Amino acid sequence: MLKDILEAMAAGHSITIIPQHAELTTVEAADILNVSRPYLIKLLESGEIRFRKVGTHRRIMMEDLVAYKEKSDRQSRAAMDELVALSEELGLYDL
Repeated sequence: MLKDILEAMAAGHSITIIPQHAELTTVEAADILNVSRPYLIKLLESGEIRFRKVGTHRRIMMEDLVAYKEKSDRQSRAAMDELVALSEELGLYDL
């Protein structure tokens, strides 16, 4: 893991280390997912990502955010695999 971190830093990428048990604001969570805050709030309110309210503010556990991201990434890969298979079936690679 340390090697991956150092390689990413050497490539000029920014690195953020967040404990798995950390609670995030909606702004922080949206930044991590690289989505808008309104879109994140829709995900929260629809039950896609667990959260709790502290007064009027929403808080998201990092572990819940990671679980959502992993699920979303799996679904994206499956959709891409399906598109590739369909393209092959239709002979689009032969063009």
